[in-house]
Amino acid sequence: MIRRERHEDEAEISRLIEAAFGDGDVARFAEQIRASPGYVPELAFVVEEEGEIVAHTMLSKVRLDGLDVDLLILTPMSVRPDRQRQGVGAALVVAALAAADERGEPLVLVEGIPAYYPRFGFESAAALGLEPPEEGIPDAAWMVCPLRAYDPALRGRVVYPSFFPPPPTGA
Repeated sequence: MIRRERHEDEAEISRLIEAAFGDGDVARFAEQIRASPGYVPELAFVVEEEGEIVAHTMLSKVRLDGLDVDLLILTPMSVRPDRQRQGVGAALVVAALAAADERGEPLVLVEGIPAYYPRFGFESAAALGLEPPEEGIPDAAWMVCPLRAYDPALRGRVVYPSFFPPPPTGA
């Protein structure tokens, strides 16, 4: 069952994210998103199976430099290790994108695995004129999924909130 995350889910979501990524940094990052003005509660989702949360993702706001425009980014996306590669994460991504589309959002960005996200409609963000916020983000990992309200005039450098982690060194 895919549903919106609830306040009482936060500790379980943190444990899930830590298990999926192998450390607590990404869980703390999700908590920072939740505490920020860019958090969109209606776009934070979990997959619940038999009373346990097995997957989580959220869409939050980032800015387009020089324009008074908020865009959405999908991060983090976590699936419990024993449920990975079974379609749980895919169902979650599809649900999150559908919810953003229903809200009339123009697009969703992701800094993700190039072999995974294109199946959901993600393509090169740079090719659509959306520059990454920092050097070091691999072009292949910087992607966007245009939604029904997409406007090709949305171009420029994306600006992350200050608490977003820097790209990996040597990328």
